[in-house]
Amino acid sequence: MPIHNGHIALIKYAKSYCDELIVSMSYTFNDTIDSKLRYNWIREIFKDEPRIKVELILDDFDVEELALPERTKIWANKMKKVYPPVDVVISSEDYGVPFAENLGAECLIFNQERNVFPVSATLIRNNPFKYWDFIPAVVRPYFVKKICLYGPESTGKSTMAEKMAKLYNTEFVPEVARELIVNNDLTEDDFLRIAVAQTQRVIEKTKTANKLLFCDTDVITTQIYAKHYLGYQLSELLEFEKLISYDQYFLLNTDVAWVADNLRDLGDRREEMYTLFEQELLKRNINYISIEGNYEQRESIIKSFIDELIK
Repeated sequence: MPIHNGHIALIKYAKSYCDELIVSMSYTFNDTIDSKLRYNWIREIFKDEPRIKVELILDDFDVEELALPERTKIWANKMKKVYPPVDVVISSEDYGVPFAENLGAECLIFNQERNVFPVSATLIRNNPFKYWDFIPAVVRPYFVKKICLYGPESTGKSTMAEKMAKLYNTEFVPEVARELIVNNDLTEDDFLRIAVAQTQRVIEKTKTANKLLFCDTDVITTQIYAKHYLGYQLSELLEFEKLISYDQYFLLNTDVAWVADNLRDLGDRREEMYTLFEQELLKRNINYISIEGNYEQRESIIKSFIDELIK
């Protein structure tokens, strides 16, 4: 967990020896990465390889305390029950030889020294950014850190999101509402359209982000403005909030100059709105970093946090 480029190289090597290759993905109910997600990653990577059959199997047949010959005998008995006859086992692990012997199969070892792809799934889980180049494109979105720039109007969120994305060579998500509305005479449908569009944009940009994704606002923001303009809570928005989880919130304070435009109309209530934004985070027990000062100071605080996160 997860599949990485070393696994992919092993599978491609194995394919060259087989008429049909079974990639048997074991899982437990306690796995740190959801098994269906892992399974779909493998299916996506090899979707154009008809000779590769990806199978999912519950790992409830192992006895870790046994020595490999006895331990792999249990595995072999299970494989014989589940899969067609196996002629060859291709592995880069110590268990490959005894496992093959217990299956009555040939064994091929691939780069057991791990010098072609010096990585493991454990190393990736512990420090995905360090081993980013070994992570397949379809898997990378799982490890992308989503950063939410959050707060009232005219606090520099849009500018900061774009600037940080350029600085770290990655993607940003703008406040999508500004692409959809021309004034603040809004209906329930308008707020639902905004929530759908904002959520979809985050999902899309996560697929192409380079380790980090900077997001200008979130669906909590949509809820706050829906309640302000409609006069009541729009319960459907709560479901959209559950779809995206952010790794860090930066709450931008109002101690910078107000800049008016055709959509901003709460310039006389900035402190009140800041308190409301903060209360929504506190109510959800969401950790956040408060950002204050001039624009250079704000950038410095955010950059220092991101640099440590990357390390």
